[in-house]
Amino acid sequence: MTAARVLVLNSGSSSLKYQLLDMRDGERLAVGLVERIGEVTSRLVHTPLTGGSAGKRERTSPVADHSAALKAVAEELALDGLGLDSPELAAVGHRVVHGGLKFTEPTLITDEVLAEVERLIPVAPLHNPANITGIRTAQALRPDLPQVAVFDTAFHSTMPESAARYAIDVETADAHRIRRYGFHGTSHAYVSRKTAALLDKDPSEVNVIVLHLGNGASASAVAGGRCVDTSMGLTPLEGLVMGTRSGDIDPAVTFHLKRVAGMSADEIDELLNRKSGLVGLCGDNDMREIRRRIDEGDERAQLAFDIYIHRLKKYIGAYYAILGRVDAIAFTAGVGENAAPVREAAVAGLEELGLTLDLELNAVRSEEARIVSAADARVAVAVVPTDEELEIAQQTFALVAPEGVV
Repeated sequence: MTAARVLVLNSGSSSLKYQLLDMRDGERLAVGLVERIGEVTSRLVHTPLTGGSAGKRERTSPVADHSAALKAVAEELALDGLGLDSPELAAVGHRVVHGGLKFTEPTLITDEVLAEVERLIPVAPLHNPANITGIRTAQALRPDLPQVAVFDTAFHSTMPESAARYAIDVETADAHRIRRYGFHGTSHAYVSRKTAALLDKDPSEVNVIVLHLGNGASASAVAGGRCVDTSMGLTPLEGLVMGTRSGDIDPAVTFHLKRVAGMSADEIDELLNRKSGLVGLCGDNDMREIRRRIDEGDERAQLAFDIYIHRLKKYIGAYYAILGRVDAIAFTAGVGENAAPVREAAVAGLEELGLTLDLELNAVRSEEARIVSAADARVAVAVVPTDEELEIAQQTFALVAPEGVV
């Protein structure tokens, strides 16, 4: 029997998320998370999803590093008969945030690939080091197994130069790899294809604006299955208002803060990435809490929500202009999938663009992909739960599976 399982790893600086999938039918066999790696009290939550295994299991004990975390994950999987030594395991698929211009497809990891991912650390200092750690840890445990990198930036590599270039000196930009790369690419790829399927069309026939709204948030304009613009840039800071990130801001703000407030580059970085966005505006980055405060008459929460929606509308309008024709707008990720008031506010007043919600459909909570626009709306509004792990697993298996198996 051909090995058909893929272990998907998403390594953060102090966390390790994982899923084990059977690619014959896309079934999830187990999911889990190790958090607070390197701290005094680490936590592993493991949930087997197949066979006769018991439900969710938790460990609370020190996990020194990612190597120890993956070994603990392997132990949990082995308890369910899903160990990493299984001959049914075909590959490990790794989420890698930044692939630069070099990596535009899922890539079999070699020493040369790792070296290039390391060279990209200056433009992804929070993410690429953790991704590299996860890769090296998995390689040490299963050196015989194919390891595949799936890059967040890859889906956006189809952007034309007119969208990808910043208007700065070309030699300086090229010397320091300064351009717009975009992120959340696996989500945008999955959701744009799923939206086309909802419309019963091939992705090549559909123009979609994808709004990935979580604590991190990004928008993309997808024309016929290819990204032509996206809101995040050199780093994930650019674009929409996010949970803790400012999104678009006049670059001169940084100079002003240095000159007038005496802030260092690191302090400004901390401000814009961790102390801005919704949390900077009102002290909360949880949309549920913000909506609760609005219902109680909280003016700061209302202003934060209004700024968030204003930025969303700007990007919807901009991407409508870029695409020329829009068949659907798709909301995804934690806020996009669950916050009906955000969807309602984002398209309110855009009836002339063909956008009209069915308020009853929009209010329904569901884990299924669905259309929530009015029956006579010219542009469909969709809610599409994202599945980045499945996307990574599919891309990984397509690369390593014997011909004819996929």
